[in-house]
Amino acid sequence: MTSDQLSKLYPVLENQHISLSPFGEGLIHETILVECTDHKYILQGFNDAVFQFPDRIDHNLSLLYTQVEQNPLPFQLPLPILNRWGSGLSDCEGKKYRLFEFVQGKTLQQIDGLDQAFLAAQAYGEFADWAKVIDAHQMQETIPNFHRLDLRYEKLVEVTGSSKNLNEEESGILDFYLSQKPLIDWYLTQLENLPLRVMHNDTKINNLIFSENLEKVEALIDLDTLMGGYLMYDFGDLVRTVACSLPETATQWDSIQLISEVFAELLKGYWDGIKGFSTLAESRSILLGGEVMTLMMGLRFFTDHLQGNIYYRVSYPEQNFHRAKNQMIFLQSQQEQRERLNQIWEKITGLG
Repeated sequence: MTSDQLSKLYPVLENQHISLSPFGEGLIHETILVECTDHKYILQGFNDAVFQFPDRIDHNLSLLYTQVEQNPLPFQLPLPILNRWGSGLSDCEGKKYRLFEFVQGKTLQQIDGLDQAFLAAQAYGEFADWAKVIDAHQMQETIPNFHRLDLRYEKLVEVTGSSKNLNEEESGILDFYLSQKPLIDWYLTQLENLPLRVMHNDTKINNLIFSENLEKVEALIDLDTLMGGYLMYDFGDLVRTVACSLPETATQWDSIQLISEVFAELLKGYWDGIKGFSTLAESRSILLGGEVMTLMMGLRFFTDHLQGNIYYRVSYPEQNFHRAKNQMIFLQSQQEQRERLNQIWEKITGLG
């Protein structure tokens, strides 16, 4: 897209001197920094190969505009700037684009202090509290069945039926994942009892922008997975990605474990956001949210390994197998520490 085309699409850019330059990694969307005389924006070229329903994303985000205006969050929630036709999604030469306010700050790939775990979880909890007035049933699925643990389990069972000649280690890991049926059954009972909420659904630490001194959250970003879900999803993915001693690509098997001190800070922060509205069933469910999300990702990694790495990008052939092993060890660590985590949960929530 040229600067002239951009200024014709967006009234905020009319009569501005505009320069365009690539920005960031751009792993999913094409990302361009738009610089004007005294303002900066981010232009995204939409990747509809990954997100096949951009109109659903635009619909979901459109439900937030009024709430943002009437009840601002303590941090920024950058929504697409509306074009001259009042839409957050613009078409140009057969491609879809979105324009956002640029947010100055730092992003983290992993925490280097417990305070960052608290701040991250608190921000996601505050978002859940803020979004509770929005009818989650109006949200459309941007990625169908994204967090349906039972369907991920069923898919592994299906793929296993046509997989032959597994080696001893593969068979052992498969047996572990198949042995998680009790957690699947518990998950299904939760779906019957938990209210559907508007969830971020991808609560990694790098989907927050911190201040330059890392003392507060400036913005919550990457809202493409925003849709209906459950509190245990967002808190669980925080546990999975922040409370593990090593990232999901690590292969130092003996060093992979849950760090209970980080879990406690995550829970303190998230509880600070949700305690005013969370039902008892929801409050209890978040305790096993980390197990749910870790199992789900382990199932997905192992299924993709058995199918020949058709979904997740790999840098070597065994990487999805190693990711699945990583998640298995982390899930085992969580399950071994259930009693300790329950004690932390009781102390922080004040619930029996």
